[in-house]
Amino acid sequence: MNFLNDFILLLKARYPIIYVSTYEEERIEYIIRLCCKKYVARTYYSWDFINGYQGNPNDSGFAAKNPLEALELVEKLTAETASVFVLKDYDNFLKDLSIIRKLKNLNRELKTQPKNLIIIAPEINIPESLRELITVVEFPLPNYLEIKEELRRLVNSLQQDILDSQLNELTIACQGLSLERIRRVLSKIITKYGTINELSPNLILEEKKQIIQQSQLLEFCMPNKKLSDLGGLDNFKAWLKQRDEAFSQSALDYGLPYPKGLLLVGVQGTGKSVAAKIIADEWKLPLLKLDFGRLFASLVGQSESRVRKMIQTAEALSPCILWVDEIDKAFAGTQTSGDSGTTSRVLATFITWLSEKNSAVFVVATANNIDMIPAEILRKGRFDEMFFLGLPTLEEREAIFNVHLKKYRPDDMGNFQAKLLSELSKEFSGAEIEQVVIEAMRLGFHENREFNNEDLLVTIQNIVPLARTKSKELNILKAWSESGNVTSASKYR
Repeated sequence: MNFLNDFILLLKARYPIIYVSTYEEERIEYIIRLCCKKYVARTYYSWDFINGYQGNPNDSGFAAKNPLEALELVEKLTAETASVFVLKDYDNFLKDLSIIRKLKNLNRELKTQPKNLIIIAPEINIPESLRELITVVEFPLPNYLEIKEELRRLVNSLQQDILDSQLNELTIACQGLSLERIRRVLSKIITKYGTINELSPNLILEEKKQIIQQSQLLEFCMPNKKLSDLGGLDNFKAWLKQRDEAFSQSALDYGLPYPKGLLLVGVQGTGKSVAAKIIADEWKLPLLKLDFGRLFASLVGQSESRVRKMIQTAEALSPCILWVDEIDKAFAGTQTSGDSGTTSRVLATFITWLSEKNSAVFVVATANNIDMIPAEILRKGRFDEMFFLGLPTLEEREAIFNVHLKKYRPDDMGNFQAKLLSELSKEFSGAEIEQVVIEAMRLGFHENREFNNEDLLVTIQNIVPLARTKSKELNILKAWSESGNVTSASKYR
């Protein structure tokens, strides 16, 4: 069922108080008016704090700047008067004791009357005392057909010529945007280019970046790593190459569903973060980084609202990569009861979306500590694959040395003994090997000379790898990797 059908059902079933979460005030008002006129035959009343009631001449301006009085109009009308009362931004007044009591009293009366109170607000903000009375409905962003119809109307009004192929491409690019943003970005396109052309989708992407910045929940990252920057991990690379066209139209035509995501587990410095950036670069998709810490708000219920907003924002940019760094730390609170269950509720919302999503959002989650990852995350079906990134083998260490030496001294590769260096750097992670090269460069720079193989050997002797100081954690990860529940990212194990 779509939103319209669900909403009509709620009105006919006489749900007294309906809460619609949306930023698209004009669009939801249009739909509610349509419902009142065409499907449920009810009079439409609209209230806001500044102007009071609008639309009905007899009540014009009534209850301006008086949210309690706005509810009294509901009582003034006879019980037989079928009506819908739309209250804009009314979530700001729901903590007032008089309004709480008034809504509770109205709830009993409206159950037997053809009247509905509809609260429109951008975010869900309902006090605990009213949660049982209020039915929350998420208003979805416009779908493909709605966007296409709006674009065609806008293009015609601007007297622009557009090919069907261009219109389809523009519609796909605009998916995830509100109608208001679509109008603004189309105006921007015409202002900048004078017409709709092949560069138009770039401005749409900029508009989507604005959404990310405003959400304050996601960070837009540049995928500044390439497959050649990653030494070893051949199994991971092969898996990635097999899915180069995973989000293409040809894959959809073939009947393939969108891939869900990857879970990358390993000790610090083994290349998990680099792998996330490489996926975005290889698949040519935008990379969004999620900071779970920003989701956990102090107010009860707000964290769940934020995770839903995050999901909506990520889907607005689809197809895209959603990078969840250190997911083990994010959900460590599920093992305690110190946050009144907030972490558990956020986890439930997130994994439900992860399991059921059909959007083109590929989730890349990284973790260091397997014991802190909730069992729900590790179940089959959450991710397409789970990779273990252990310490690099001898062959991989040699490859990693070659990657970094080629990066900094591409013309002097013959001066270095990568094989010897790899033999002496046992238990070093990829990040530590990179640090070896950088520290050796510092030695040479300090002495005003070119760094050499001897500098690298000295640096190796001076660095104590994390594997030695965190041997307990590493052994736990090794035991888990050998359980058969995870795939090794390395070919040489």
